[in-house]
Amino acid sequence: MRNLKLLKSLRSSELQGPGSPQCLAVRADTGSLLVASHYSITEYDPRTGQVVSEASLTAEGFLPEDGSGMVVGLQDLAELESACLGTAGGDVVLFNFNTCQLECVGSVDSGLTSMTWSPDEELVVLTTGQETIIMMTKDFEPITEVGIHQDDFGEGKFITVGWGKKETQFHGSEGKQAAQRKTQVQPAAAWDDRTPRVTWRGDGQLFAVSAVCLQTGARKVRVWNREGVLQATSEPINGLEQALCWKPSGNLIAITQRHPNKHSVVFMEKNGLLHGDFTLPFSKDQAKVKDLLWNSDSTVLAVWLEDMTAGEDEQVNTSSKFIQLWVVGNYHWYLKQSLDFSRDSQKAPVCVCWDPERPLRLHVVTRSWISVTYDWGWTTGRSPGLDATDNANVAVIDGDKILVTNFRQCVVPPPMCSFELQLTSPVNQVTFLCQPQRTNQLAALTSDGQISVYSQGGFACLVAMTAITRMNESGIYQFFHIHVVNLGLCTVCFYFRSEIEVDGVVVSMIHCSQTGTVALQLEDGRIRKLCWGESPHSSSLSDRYAVNFILPALSIRSLRERAAGKCVHLCLLLSQLASNISSFAVCNDFLLITTHSHTCRCLQLSVLSVKGLQAALASDGGQNDETLRRVERGSRIVTVVPQDTRVILQMPRGNLETVHHRSLVLAQLRKWLDSLRFRDSFECMRKLRINLNLMYDHNPKVFLENMETFITQLNSISHINLFLTELKEEDTTGTMYPRPECSPAQAQPVSGQKKVDVVCDALRSAMESMDPNKFFLSILTTHVKKSVPELEVALQKVHELRVNPPDAPGSVSAEEALKYLLFLVNVNDLYEHSLGTYDFDLVLMVAEKSQKDPKEYLPFLNMLKNLEPNYQRYTIDKHLKRYRKALHHLSKCGEEHFREALLLVKEQKLYSEALRLYPTDGALSCAYAEHLMEQQQAEQAGLLLWRCGEPAAALQAFASSSSWRNAICAAQQIPLPPDQLALLARDLAGNQKLTEQRRFSEAALLLDQYAKDCEEAILALVTGSVWEEALRLIYMHNRQDITETNLKPALLEAFSTQTAFLEAQVATFTRHRTRLAVVREQKEKARLDMLDDDGPDCPDAELYSEASSVMSGSKYSHSNSRISSRSSKNRRKAERKKLSLKEGSPMEDRALMYALGEILTTVDKMRVHSALKALVLFQFDKQAEKLQLAYDDALQTMEAAVPEVWPEGLQNSQAPLTGPNSTANSIMASFQQQQRPAASQGQHNV
Repeated sequence: MRNLKLLKSLRSSELQGPGSPQCLAVRADTGSLLVASHYSITEYDPRTGQVVSEASLTAEGFLPEDGSGMVVGLQDLAELESACLGTAGGDVVLFNFNTCQLECVGSVDSGLTSMTWSPDEELVVLTTGQETIIMMTKDFEPITEVGIHQDDFGEGKFITVGWGKKETQFHGSEGKQAAQRKTQVQPAAAWDDRTPRVTWRGDGQLFAVSAVCLQTGARKVRVWNREGVLQATSEPINGLEQALCWKPSGNLIAITQRHPNKHSVVFMEKNGLLHGDFTLPFSKDQAKVKDLLWNSDSTVLAVWLEDMTAGEDEQVNTSSKFIQLWVVGNYHWYLKQSLDFSRDSQKAPVCVCWDPERPLRLHVVTRSWISVTYDWGWTTGRSPGLDATDNANVAVIDGDKILVTNFRQCVVPPPMCSFELQLTSPVNQVTFLCQPQRTNQLAALTSDGQISVYSQGGFACLVAMTAITRMNESGIYQFFHIHVVNLGLCTVCFYFRSEIEVDGVVVSMIHCSQTGTVALQLEDGRIRKLCWGESPHSSSLSDRYAVNFILPALSIRSLRERAAGKCVHLCLLLSQLASNISSFAVCNDFLLITTHSHTCRCLQLSVLSVKGLQAALASDGGQNDETLRRVERGSRIVTVVPQDTRVILQMPRGNLETVHHRSLVLAQLRKWLDSLRFRDSFECMRKLRINLNLMYDHNPKVFLENMETFITQLNSISHINLFLTELKEEDTTGTMYPRPECSPAQAQPVSGQKKVDVVCDALRSAMESMDPNKFFLSILTTHVKKSVPELEVALQKVHELRVNPPDAPGSVSAEEALKYLLFLVNVNDLYEHSLGTYDFDLVLMVAEKSQKDPKEYLPFLNMLKNLEPNYQRYTIDKHLKRYRKALHHLSKCGEEHFREALLLVKEQKLYSEALRLYPTDGALSCAYAEHLMEQQQAEQAGLLLWRCGEPAAALQAFASSSSWRNAICAAQQIPLPPDQLALLARDLAGNQKLTEQRRFSEAALLLDQYAKDCEEAILALVTGSVWEEALRLIYMHNRQDITETNLKPALLEAFSTQTAFLEAQVATFTRHRTRLAVVREQKEKARLDMLDDDGPDCPDAELYSEASSVMSGSKYSHSNSRISSRSSKNRRKAERKKLSLKEGSPMEDRALMYALGEILTTVDKMRVHSALKALVLFQFDKQAEKLQLAYDDALQTMEAAVPEVWPEGLQNSQAPLTGPNSTANSIMASFQQQQRPAASQGQHNV
């Protein structure tokens, strides 16, 4: 639904020469024009108005001096830096741009009728006066020469098996003779020049030749391949004309055909069969088509026509000339532009061609040597959309009609429309009024220079400011301010209000109704601000707010869009923000953008910054990014319905799609919710599948305060129930629909309460106060939807409704309520909950509505009715597996049911609940103790046994749990004889109990005080290196002999062990430290090499940290996902498995740091102090000095290595690792806290 908008037309009259122009070509590298006439060839630059080079064709003898010669072809050859032209006399001449010399590279005696080069400039096809085709290479070496007229169809001849022959078809009233009737082909038109026409396909593999058949006198098209072999011949077609052009990016050949009642452009396939057509807006003999021209990207077909109704005298050429631009969309051809040239033959175009580099630039040269360059751009004629009165109109130009579609009311796919506006002349441009409340009015500029203004109710009384620009004779653009005034019912007057000269070429403009200013965009990229004055002559052009864009734009709003080939740039304040924009639109406070990556962005302008826009366009969007939406490939924005959520997109094939962009939808919903328009919000959310939780999450406090308003506006039980059933605890404003950055976060109403419960309680309270009978079903829903469903309460309310049915009109019956409840809850669950109310009437009511067989539940219910009430409830609770309630009811049934209660406790492990119900029962305590023993909780079992008067069993439990103090107490309570008590003490201390747990001091206490064996007690202390306590017992029991026999040898052995251990730890620490430095150096070098490969401006440079584990993160990505559900212990174990000390492993640096931390912790935990005191006491001074020096050296070595192993940057970012107040434990604790595999920290992670 796009139109072609004329951006500029550059007219130059400096080009002059003898005769009249005959051929025109464009130099692709410089953009200058090559014009060949009867006498010369000229290179002319239309931008500067200067002749670059020129050479005479008559002086060299290539053309006769009397001007009767003719140039039949002209081509720019960029590789040779020359232009090739062919003359009717048969010469092929090269014109060198550098030397301005002419060189004849070949000649054909019979003369030439045309010369056409292939698109790749590798081959040239010449047609001669003898009706032959000569194909040559770019070096002008002949390839082949064949006749134009061939009797054979070609290599692509159709193969038929006889089906569908004309002879076998039914011909109706014409009879069988119609099958033998031969088609009579009419000869070519009288004005046909009879010369062959040649056109190449865009890839240069095929070319087509249109020539007049010698037998029939009608034109016939033949298709040849690159080797000069005939491929296909067209079928006999009446009325084919001379115009011929092959679509560059397709398989269609455009030809004109004259029918008995119309004039058409038809399309032919490469096999010679017709495929589609469109009708020109002329009668049969009104105009003749001189040529057809496709632009370089195959989007526009130019039709060059000449009016034939001016007069019969061909000597006086006063006919009008036209150039029409046609565009196809959705299989319909639109006439988008019509250039009407005057009847003056000197101003009529004689040469027309498209620019090879700019697809929408057309070059025209007139008979009087005036060159005109037209530049068009694609634009969508949409209404500005300033307020809700705007109908989102889109106007599509189609010849002398404007197809208007009102997208607010309906979506009509093109070529259909809501209504048509019929004008008297072809329309070239259409625009809408940019003024609030009047944006539905439009103005159309026709090819004859007239402006027509339309509104919904006829002509407008005042169309306010309208502006046009034109270039005066001195080359300066003038800006005209126009008023349109209604003088009567049908009379409209235009008058100029002001005129301003602009120093540049204006390519687009936009008017701001709020400020009354106009922004003009010039060809060089400048934006000029025009301020309107109140008086007719007080308007001024300001440079104060001038903005210089790098490139000119196609259209400007608050942002702009530029078409350069198929690439559109979005620019703002000299910064190119993105180069993959295919279309954009500004509506309300939003900028909508479609990109070549098939996405549609919707960004809020009020909070949008340049950096924010760049970041949004560069990102791929997150899971809940409401600004991004995927669209079909090639989609473009047609319009956005103002104050609505609809975005109209057009697909490449022409069909339309309406999407509701999430950003527009959420913005509209937020406005409605802020204004308490709950019904509009609900309908929109239900239609567009927006989670209804947003109604509460947007502003919980306001929603709860206006609960009655919400209920009143919805006024529908089903809508309220739908809202309730969608409630969930998730805050949708933090997950699915994040709040905009500019909006403040809303405080939750009550902390500690669940959202679903709060909403259900508030709704139920409001509905019960308004009309409980009307909203009874919704009240039931609030009970069922709570986080802990209150099914019993809901069932009770249904039961009350059944007992006391209301008389109010509109009330629901108990059967309807129960049926609705069964819809919400599974029938079996509801039956179980009704049974849990112990109300058999309610149970029967539910059972009757279910699909249960009465034989299933009636015997069970009858059995329950015959039981004692407490035992009845126990049976029901046990059936429902509510074992705690069952035990509670069973405890009220008396002592005769205790064994049953004890069995229930053992089966369901309800010991804690049972102890509260039976606090003094010994059997229960013994059963609980047995359960604890099975659970390896012997000490707790011993306490229970001791409590219930079973000291012997308690003693065994304490002894098995190494609770020696409780065991001694229980033994003395029994009481045990002294010898058995001593045996018990030995058993507790030895036999791998306390000594196995390295509790040597406690073992020595048992042996000394209860076993009365001081020697064993002293040996236990010596084994545990408790030197001071061992000396105390030695002197207390006067056993100095043990000092010499056991204490001193053990002390020297401990000295040797600790010294050797320290040396080994220091050696290992030094080895790991050295290896860590090497690993870090290697990985730093690898990181720098990677950055050097990407260059200094690599955008990913900051993603690589100093430490290097970045390159290894992906190795463990799958293992991380596998262990995510494991326990924390297993996760830590899995993390440690990653840390391998093997050289070259991906995480070797972290493994080394972990090992160094372990060594540091181990050395810190060594008990060197007590050993040093004992060595000094027994005069082992050398050994004490050696051990102290070894320990001091180890600590200094490790302390000095801490800044190297854990650099200062890591220490600052985490808890301090070193310092005067730090210990080895604090260093290790900090080290372990930082053990997390993050690629962003690399080898600095500890």
